[in-house]
Amino acid sequence: MLVLAALMLPAPSSAQTAPMAYTANCQMCHQAAGAGIPGQFPRVAGRAGAIAAKPAGRAYLIDVLLNGMAGRMMVDGKPIMGVMPPFARLSDTDIAATLTYVTKLPGGPPRIAPFAAAEIKAARAAPKKSATEMKTVREQLAAQGLIP
Repeated sequence: MLVLAALMLPAPSSAQTAPMAYTANCQMCHQAAGAGIPGQFPRVAGRAGAIAAKPAGRAYLIDVLLNGMAGRMMVDGKPIMGVMPPFARLSDTDIAATLTYVTKLPGGPPRIAPFAAAEIKAARAAPKKSATEMKTVREQLAAQGLIP
C-alpha cells in the first residue's frame, strides 16, 4: 500500500529538483534555492529568469558559465567582490540543465524557454572571454537595464 501511495505522488518539476551539475558546482555559493550569500555571491533566484528574458541576457548567462566572471559589481544595490570560475568543463547538456533550472526558480518571469545543449555548443565555438571581460559585458548589459 505504501508503494502504491508513493507511485501516485506527482513527480517533482525541474524548478523543484536541481540538476546534479547545479548541486555539485553552483549550490555551495548560490545556495540550494538560489538565494546566494549577500555581499559574497549573488542570488540567481528571480534574477536569472529576468536576465534570460532577453536574447542578449540569455547569451550572457551562457557566457558566464563558460567563461566565469571576476571583479566588483553591484547586485540588488549592494557591492559584491568575487570570482566565479568558468564551468566550460561541464557538458553542453549539464550547462543547459543548470541554466534552465536557475531561470525557473521562483521570482522570475514564468515563461522562459528551456536552454538547449545546441545553444551552449554554439556559444562554445565563439572566442573565449576572460573573467574580467565578462564583468565588462555585465556592466554594459546592466547599463541597458538587461541585468537587474
